[in-house]
Amino acid sequence: MMSEEQTVSLVDVLEEDEELEEEASAGYVKRQALYACNTCTPKGGEAAGVCLACSYKCHEGHDLFELYTKRNFRCDCGNRKFTELQCKLFPDKEEVNSLNKYSHNFFGEYCTCSRPYPDPDDKVEDEMIQCVVCEDWLHGRHLGCVVPDCVELQEMICESCMSKNNFLWTFAAHLAGESIEEVKEEKAGTDESNMNLNQSEKVDDVIEPSCKRSRQETELSCRLKELQATGQKRVQSGAVFWPSAWRSKLCSCNTCQKSLSEAGLSFLLDESDTVLAYENKGKNSEQRQMGHDPLMSALDNLNRVQQLEIIHGYNDMKTELKDFLQRFAAEGKVVTPDDIRQFFEQQQSRKRRQVDAGRFYCT
Repeated sequence: MMSEEQTVSLVDVLEEDEELEEEASAGYVKRQALYACNTCTPKGGEAAGVCLACSYKCHEGHDLFELYTKRNFRCDCGNRKFTELQCKLFPDKEEVNSLNKYSHNFFGEYCTCSRPYPDPDDKVEDEMIQCVVCEDWLHGRHLGCVVPDCVELQEMICESCMSKNNFLWTFAAHLAGESIEEVKEEKAGTDESNMNLNQSEKVDDVIEPSCKRSRQETELSCRLKELQATGQKRVQSGAVFWPSAWRSKLCSCNTCQKSLSEAGLSFLLDESDTVLAYENKGKNSEQRQMGHDPLMSALDNLNRVQQLEIIHGYNDMKTELKDFLQRFAAEGKVVTPDDIRQFFEQQQSRKRRQVDAGRFYCT
């Protein structure tokens, strides 16, 4: 028999509904997990995205594309784009969310090759990496650069976004690693990389303002112009991987802040905008609510793909268990050990059918 501390009532389980409703009714969220419903808004129509809560409550059983996280997005569920569906959590929606940004991701296509993920026709093992500017996901082999070993600790900006925002190449020359073209030039015996290394010793003084400077001097200085004055450059080709805390080394003078705002890039000055910060916030929140969680500790030892598979499998099971328990709550019935055992047996049976179907499809 369970002790009082171990007992979880149906009320505790179903209280999460209130949290889901709050998420669905929120405005433009700084960063959140999103889905696109291929059942409600297929390719050929208008792109639309729904929040995690609506993916559970309004689109259960639908064909969903997982978009992972996007910034500054408001849930579209039930607005004008969904002609035959009303949001169950927050039906009073504006006709359109004009500030949302969409891409081919919302129709299940990713990368410059516009392929689905996972791709049943792609036999090459390759990881998908998200650009922090356009937020598209690209295959490592399509980035035009060498993918670093510790890629999960670095942010990437794709070549297209770098070229659209040319000033980023200046910062890349001082803050980011070598591009693949620079490596080839070094092997060919050029002296350009050696010159860059010599100049890099001077960059530290330029990047970090001296604590002896007056407040007025610090506010008036433009870090971008100072870096441009050094003359250090890099080949403007391929994606760029940025080291930890690189955002704090961008220029935040009034002129640069205005330029970033006009380009829609103000978020680059916000270190809490990163996906890593979002994930850490979620982990910290979970630990505060539940104490030490063995599942979260175990996830830290897995790669990103394995983490996502386990997390989404867990979320699916939690949603199905909640729906299962809701039937008992509605009828005022007591949940018995046999009922719980039957639930998990059904879960195992469904999982085996999915695995068998996948094997058949792949052969």
